[in-house]
Amino acid sequence: MTDAGNGSGQGGAHAGVSMYYAQDREHDRLSRGLGLIEFTRTLELLSLLLPPCPAVIADIGAGTGVYARELLNAGYEVHALDATPGHVARLRVDPTLERLSSVTLGDARTLPYEDGSVDAALLLGPLYHLTDPRDRARALAEAARVLRPGGVVLAAAITRAADIAGDFTKEDSALDEAYARPIREHTYRTGVHRNPEQRRGHFTDAYFHHPHELEGELSGAGFRDVSVYAVEGPAALLRDPDAAMRDPQRREGILRALRLTERDPALLGISPHLLAAGVRGG
Repeated sequence: MTDAGNGSGQGGAHAGVSMYYAQDREHDRLSRGLGLIEFTRTLELLSLLLPPCPAVIADIGAGTGVYARELLNAGYEVHALDATPGHVARLRVDPTLERLSSVTLGDARTLPYEDGSVDAALLLGPLYHLTDPRDRARALAEAARVLRPGGVVLAAAITRAADIAGDFTKEDSALDEAYARPIREHTYRTGVHRNPEQRRGHFTDAYFHHPHELEGELSGAGFRDVSVYAVEGPAALLRDPDAAMRDPQRREGILRALRLTERDPALLGISPHLLAAGVRGG
């Protein structure tokens, strides 16, 4: 593994975002609850949409390397970049990630990679932490720049209804409801999610997409053959995802149902996360 330098540091990341990820909760988020379904389904979609091995992948917003590890084990060459110093520190010392080709503390809007140097670009977080549409456009333009012609971008988004869905899946106290209600309703109306007091359990500054917005942003960046997939889909309605995923028969039934409905436009908006795929022209 080589160190690609510190890129552009935090890239002007909002203090609230930095504080949220400094809590070091991201490394195990995908191992429990609905996060386990998110992880399982994202791996399925990556296996469907990524070019075959060997291929070079830029994992932009790599977090603590949860997906990079799986990609390395599958035989891909992976370059990891993240804007959070704590995440990058974990990436650099984790022995299961020692085969990473580079690790960069950097900014999705100003990538350190050469033009046309990778076969696939993953943005499994950056788009929803860039609340200004101009910044999302810059991140997608940078992904297009570093991709070879015919290369694939895979970009994740949180759906507009993800927060308001808490009305149907969470049992908040009256005090929490008083704080959460304005957040949920503002997010649903505007797409902009704010956690003004940075309370735990209320995420951080982010932009929540309508499915058609995500498709439009990739198309606007010049990607062709854009498709949008539901990640967790209606599984977001499960009251006990852990129990459902522990039962082998129930687990397989849930995953079969999610595969069947993953591109149904009538159901995309109910999924907490979306994954959009596009191909660079040229």
